[in-house]
Amino acid sequence: MASVLLAHLLSAPSFALADAPTPSRVPPLGLLEELPEQAREHAMAWQRHVREVETGFPTADTSGVPRREFDPAQRTLAQREAAKAAELAAAGQAVSVTTVRRMRARYRREGLWGLVDQRATRRRSPLGRADERVVAAIVQALEEQRERSTGTLSRLRRSVGWILDETYGAGMVTVPPVATFNRLVHALADGKGLLGTAAQRRSHASRPAAPFRASVVLRPGEVVMLDSTPLDVMVVLADGVVGRAELTIALDVATRSVCAAVLRPMGTRAADAAVLLAQMATPMRMRPGWEQALALERSVVPYERLVSLDARLEGVAARPVIVPETVVVDQGRVFVSSSFLAACESLGVSVQPVPPANGPAKGQVERTFLTIRHRFSQYVAGYTGSDVTERGGAVEDEACWTLPQLRELWEEWLVADWQSRVHEGLRHPTMPGLALSPNEMWASLVGVCGYAPVPLSREDYIELMPVKRLAINDYGIRFDYRTYDDEVLNGYRREPSRDRDCGGLWEVRHNPYDPARVWVRLPTGWAEVPWINRSLVTMPFTDFTWQHVRTTVARRCGREEHEQVLARTLDALLKRAGGGAGSRRERTVAARAEAAVSMAAADARQAVPAAGPDLLGTPSPAFDLAGFFPSPRDGDDLGYDDDVDDPEEEDEGRADNEGLPPDELPDGPDAPGASGRPRTSRILDPHREAELW
Repeated sequence: MASVLLAHLLSAPSFALADAPTPSRVPPLGLLEELPEQAREHAMAWQRHVREVETGFPTADTSGVPRREFDPAQRTLAQREAAKAAELAAAGQAVSVTTVRRMRARYRREGLWGLVDQRATRRRSPLGRADERVVAAIVQALEEQRERSTGTLSRLRRSVGWILDETYGAGMVTVPPVATFNRLVHALADGKGLLGTAAQRRSHASRPAAPFRASVVLRPGEVVMLDSTPLDVMVVLADGVVGRAELTIALDVATRSVCAAVLRPMGTRAADAAVLLAQMATPMRMRPGWEQALALERSVVPYERLVSLDARLEGVAARPVIVPETVVVDQGRVFVSSSFLAACESLGVSVQPVPPANGPAKGQVERTFLTIRHRFSQYVAGYTGSDVTERGGAVEDEACWTLPQLRELWEEWLVADWQSRVHEGLRHPTMPGLALSPNEMWASLVGVCGYAPVPLSREDYIELMPVKRLAINDYGIRFDYRTYDDEVLNGYRREPSRDRDCGGLWEVRHNPYDPARVWVRLPTGWAEVPWINRSLVTMPFTDFTWQHVRTTVARRCGREEHEQVLARTLDALLKRAGGGAGSRRERTVAARAEAAVSMAAADARQAVPAAGPDLLGTPSPAFDLAGFFPSPRDGDDLGYDDDVDDPEEEDEGRADNEGLPPDELPDGPDAPGASGRPRTSRILDPHREAELW
């Protein structure tokens, strides 16, 4: 075994410690620039001193003659270290030989950064010397109020005090003064989504965990996002009743095209979402009076080639026809219902639900709703604003468009503005510097991905309706206190279906906007079966109305007799409401339901092929027809007043002007029907336009 002197070993150029950190050869200039100027100059000065002790020259320039007391050829390292300590002490710095030796070691190990005074790099805690128990209580209180309504810092301070008293005992830990407490709260909560409005806190909490990246979609229909939102426009539903509308859209992520939209009174149902799927595969027809520039043949798409593949595209509007592969939906009951999932399965569409209350997961469609409000809704008479702080004082009086009229305005704006406007987020796949419109993007991608028409038949449209599994008995099919029977069921009564996985029950499709008939899948195909008591109800009704009657009429007889009682009660209710004898609540709900029935029929006529029957279209309600009531179990916030009108107040209101000839009726604000129509623009009077529609 050979012995080696330690000094010789350490001074050998080839000697190195195993697993030792490699010294940095490049100084961290970025960190040095963040230092205070005084600390940076102090480190640079020590670098010159250390270099002079080791090499005899204070800089990297070795030309010239070193000073005698630092010349390595004349002085040892220890002598040079002592000379440097004496020089700095004479200059007024309290530096010893040990300090010089330590700075040399740090310079060899860390370079210039090792000479920096580490007190200048120490980051101060934003909490200062706050009590850890108080900090923990503040964090707990902030987390507990994340889902609560927005409160003040005073409420938060009281909550922290209660937490401290409950945890450590009353008076054991005191809450800091108001200014100190507010500073601690902001230090803990700012940038973490724990303060701000309730919407801001929910938005921050719904963000996905980092790291994450946006998915890349390059095929039309690869990902289609579905969502609903109340439209910020008041519409005239019926008989002068004013209410809000709800818009449900399907947005293709690859092209940003709104490939389908359903406009309904508040309360979209699963059947409406199924209609949305049918609209995606159906071209939009040109409306009478539209400019020819809105036609598909005038757009940038390869029209002749597409028409040769799909004759339905001839003479239609410039809106892409996109069949989805995957739809992204939220946790709304419409999109997670069994009816909607079955409709997607029948069309071969995958459903991808996002986590609850996760807006960023479908940010494209949320941003589309904002653009719709800014570029469409705020220009429509009856615009309400996004919240009560933006709402005018006479919004109900401004409303003049009916729901069908608003739909025509929406469709024309969709083709004329949205589909033709350049979107900064849409870039050509091979030319990233070129921004495109949705129609241009569809034209670019359809040439690469191709186009396959998917026309829907009568059977396909029945498949999109809500489904139930029921038995066929001797009396027919019965569900929801309604019995359906017809001779087409003969031969299948008390017989199980071929689907053994469903317990031998038969597949029955029903339309909530037309409960007077259902469709049953028999071995020979779909068969329409009517309600046996449909003759007792002389007016069109919906499932809303039936549910209302069911909850208000108690059963006091057998099932068959009770069903007839329900039918007669429903007929009487429809006639009473249609004659204007209903309360204000009844008239409001009737107007909303009547508009829903009309819009459902219009959507069905547009989506169903011309040769097929009008499956979802119910008989159009007559003017002034009322009596469609929602079920309390639906839970829709319809926004109507539950109070019943006082007949005496109505009589008093009529008594003032009753019996007066027209020339003696009052003028001005007291005139009948003159209560508050707002002053409109001189360029366009929307009320006049609505009357002339």
